[in-house]
Amino acid sequence: MIEDAILSFYERILRMQCRHIPSHIAIIQDGNRRFARTRNMPRSEGHRAGANRTEEMLSWARDLGIKHITLYSFSTENFNRDSEEVQDLFCLFKDKLSRVISDPRVHRDGIRVQVVGDRSLLPPDLQEAIARAEEATKHYDKYFLNVALAYGGRNEIVRAAQRIIGGVSRGEVSLQDITPEFVESQLHEGQNIPPVDLIIRTGNEYRTSNFLPWLANGHESAVYFCAPYWPRFRKIDLLRAIRTYSQRIDAMGKASC
Repeated sequence: MIEDAILSFYERILRMQCRHIPSHIAIIQDGNRRFARTRNMPRSEGHRAGANRTEEMLSWARDLGIKHITLYSFSTENFNRDSEEVQDLFCLFKDKLSRVISDPRVHRDGIRVQVVGDRSLLPPDLQEAIARAEEATKHYDKYFLNVALAYGGRNEIVRAAQRIIGGVSRGEVSLQDITPEFVESQLHEGQNIPPVDLIIRTGNEYRTSNFLPWLANGHESAVYFCAPYWPRFRKIDLLRAIRTYSQRIDAMGKASC
């Protein structure tokens, strides 16, 4: 009880230090497998524990007024994992996306669910679950949850370049049209994903792993690395990350004076 009271007090202190709230946070959810290993659990249980923590985190983010969340859930490099783990992950993604349609929180809070990445690499049943979740939420615009599946930053830029070249060859795009803003509009197949304000990576790893290079690195987003494995990520970790972003905004303001 005393520990809970102290934690609650610390959360309030952190919240006061978060003077600026980011509009778009991108999260690299690292450590599910290591979490399972430390507890002698199957890897699938580690991933499921991570998915449960994601649902909690999304609630915290909405309470704080964060409009856009992008989750790095499965990279193109993750296809190199053993087939059993990959299939377990695909089943988990399908289950969570299928629940979007009937989840009262999604409809009550007006959450639009979008998947970014090369979905052609995903199995047909998962593609179908993605399409249903996106269709069920396409009219919402209060909050946006972007799930990166079969995603690679360089691959995303290559695919945007292919779309632009196709437009040029068809006479729909002129060379003068190709500006940084136009290229950005072609990323993620035209989905409404704004520049990233803050990247968070868990699991004591200090790299951004080719995640949203144009929207994050290209816009000089703040980055926060923390030690907890993703299933152990806490609200105070989210608040610490936002404090880092807030301090950076304050420092930039002072530098411009």
